[in-house]
Amino acid sequence: MADIIELREAIATHVSDGDFVALEGFTHLIPFAAGHELIRQRRRRLTLARMTPDLIYDQLIGAGCADALIYSWGGNPGVGSLHRLRDAIEHGWPRPLSAREHSHADLANAYVAGAAGLPFAVLRAYAGSDLPKVNPQIRFIECPFTAERLAAVPALRPDVTVIHAQKADRKGNVLLWGILGVQKEAALAARRVIVTVEEIVDDLDAWPNACILPGWTIDAVCAVSGGAFPSYAHGYYARDSRFYTAWDAIARDRETFSDWIERYVLATDDFAGFRRKFDETHGVAA
Repeated sequence: MADIIELREAIATHVSDGDFVALEGFTHLIPFAAGHELIRQRRRRLTLARMTPDLIYDQLIGAGCADALIYSWGGNPGVGSLHRLRDAIEHGWPRPLSAREHSHADLANAYVAGAAGLPFAVLRAYAGSDLPKVNPQIRFIECPFTAERLAAVPALRPDVTVIHAQKADRKGNVLLWGILGVQKEAALAARRVIVTVEEIVDDLDAWPNACILPGWTIDAVCAVSGGAFPSYAHGYYARDSRFYTAWDAIARDRETFSDWIERYVLATDDFAGFRRKFDETHGVAA
């Protein structure tokens, strides 16, 4: 059964410097609160994986938490580039960042392979793509049954996967719904799993087969209301699109970014403190 603990304790217990960490969530349920706690605890030399690194990875990379990134798309959705990610790759600030790009289907299959305990994933992909020219981890094999040329990529086995969900019960069973990405696969592929949730309830009141992550697959469940903000949690709150737009100007300049991280993350005790400070200025650094 998963431990129900504070997020601060979960990160301190389960995430160490140098770990391979995946923070997954697609469009909504993005684990911003957990990402902020990694920054607050000054984790370093992390290898980060995420199918769609967006603002929280820009913040983690700009705060100096990461040495490497495994991803399949990176940007500020609907706005433009991730300036801290680009600065790290192009200029090594605040520390050099190695980046390994894959396709969405590639990473999804790599998580599935990791969950199955397989060494690699096989998929029909990359015909005509230039990605294999820049990513030596994408290789090709011949099917022993059909002689077809197939792509092969290493399985992803994170030390820690972190996701956000809507509910958990007091046994640690997790319920999430809406647009799903690879949360289940990334969790089952990991050695340790942390889940932040909007609320902990006595009864999930779930329809049959809805609980895809039972408590025995999870190490820690942490109640963090609003923990996906400024992304959204289906059925709980909407996306703060204004902040995604505002982030572009905040992240463009190193000093402005550093001041924002200091004021809103490092100088606050927890995610609730971040939200209070954030709401004072409507998400725009002053």
